[in-house]
Amino acid sequence: MTADKTSQKVREIFVVARHADGWAVSHDGEFTHISRNKDEVSASARRLARASHEAGRPAQVTVEGERGFFAPRAAAALTPAT
Repeated sequence: MTADKTSQKVREIFVVARHADGWAVSHDGEFTHISRNKDEVSASARRLARASHEAGRPAQVTVEGERGFFAPRAAAALTPAT
C-alpha cells in the first residue's frame, strides 16, 4: 500500500507575518500570537514549531520578507573574487 504524497502535509509551516499594526503567527490561514513586537511573535512561532516537532510533525518557521542566511549580501560575501 502506498500513500499519495500530494495529499499529505510534509511539514507544519509557521509564518511570522505583518498583521494590522503589528506582527502575528500565520498557520493554516489563521493568525495567532498577535503583537507589535516582531521578536515576541518570532519566539511564539519557534515555540509552536518546537511543540509540533515534539509531537512528531516536522515544522518550519519563516519570516515574511526575509530570505534567510543566503540573502544577496551574504551570498556576495561567499562568492570568490575573480
